[in-house]
Amino acid sequence: MDTTTTHGSNGSTGSTGSTPDSTPGAAPGAAMAARERSSRRLPAGVYLLGFCLFAMGSAEFLLAGVLPAMADDLDVSLSSAGFLITAFALGVVIGGPPLAVLGLRWPRRTALVATQAVFAIGIVVGLLGNYQVLLVSRVVSGVAYAGFFAVASVTAIGLVTPERNARASGVVVSGLSVAMVAGGPAGTLIGHFTQWRGGFWGVVVLTIAGAVGCLVGLPADDRRAGHAVGPRVSREFATMRNPLLWGIYAITVLTTAAYMITFNYLAAMLTDVTGVPEVWIPAVLALFGVGAFVGLSIGGRISDRRPHLALLAGASAIVVLSVVMVVALRAAWAVVPTVLLLGIAAFVPNPAVYGRVFAIAAEAPTLAGAGTVSAFQFGISVTPALAAVSFGQGATLTSLCLIGAALAATAIPLVLVDRSRREAARGDRDVRSPDRGAIPVKR
Repeated sequence: MDTTTTHGSNGSTGSTGSTPDSTPGAAPGAAMAARERSSRRLPAGVYLLGFCLFAMGSAEFLLAGVLPAMADDLDVSLSSAGFLITAFALGVVIGGPPLAVLGLRWPRRTALVATQAVFAIGIVVGLLGNYQVLLVSRVVSGVAYAGFFAVASVTAIGLVTPERNARASGVVVSGLSVAMVAGGPAGTLIGHFTQWRGGFWGVVVLTIAGAVGCLVGLPADDRRAGHAVGPRVSREFATMRNPLLWGIYAITVLTTAAYMITFNYLAAMLTDVTGVPEVWIPAVLALFGVGAFVGLSIGGRISDRRPHLALLAGASAIVVLSVVMVVALRAAWAVVPTVLLLGIAAFVPNPAVYGRVFAIAAEAPTLAGAGTVSAFQFGISVTPALAAVSFGQGATLTSLCLIGAALAATAIPLVLVDRSRREAARGDRDVRSPDRGAIPVKR
């Protein structure tokens, strides 16, 4: 029957909620409030993608904690074991964009599950092999990780309305901060009791659980392999030529390298400079992850409307805190809050980066998302080289903090340039009428 569409003749019909405007005042207000509450909530799929990134990202942050044990077990030097970090990062940088283009031929849910499967298989093969096998498997896992990250980012923004793009991206990326806070330390603790491999087996289990969750919890995409792939690939490559996009990538590389050069060697600084007992170092490192989670939350809230505020605030705070870190490292009571604040500053810009990338490259979300992940990882991968140059000149460990400050300071002019170009583009739109091209009167 069609009684729910009949207005006025039956009072009970109007009270069912199917015709919210039939009751004066109360029903429309309640319906509007419900819609507003719903609009503030993000879909469960966004949080699922964040969990998947937590599972996969834990493997990246876990490696630093078990590196000495890996070196001893694999009978290689500590510097050789360090190349396992570089291998993963370079796999992301080099392989991410091509895999993202190939992923255009697949429905997004299929691409997400496939990249998680390759990632898990790569870890398993590496755990069962020697150093050389592990090195190659890290590259493969890095490529799969980049492919997942790129597709997950564009999937997340596809689940929400445009005004919540940065917030949704922030939730997905927050999986990395949770990996810093929980995944890395927990995996290191597991590795302490089960040798270094135990934590990585835990990552495999979590990754498989995430893949199953994607199959069950994400909507099916009705695109078919090969459907309009040629035009989409051409459109994405054409969009990637936008110089504004590459400016954002440069900002991403600089700000990421700025804080990661301190974080990657923070354990050594805490041991050699501060004198923190080894048992407490994981807890101090976890504070950086706590700060990262807070920073992502702050950045996600303000980046949708004011992305350049987040970028400038984050980069400026990294400059200040990196300089402060040089002095704070001399006392445990000072370095602990500084590490927390640096984690906050480091991740405030991340949602803004994704917001700007998807605003500039709206026609190339998959490839642009992969490029963003590659930019993050490239920033991570250059830090060992910068540290090697510094140490080769006889500099101390704390000099790395000053390098980080210089990198973040270099990013600030690029942010200002991007902001001015964005404002200029807005001004061009303001002088055009949206309907007939007339120039509006500004008051």
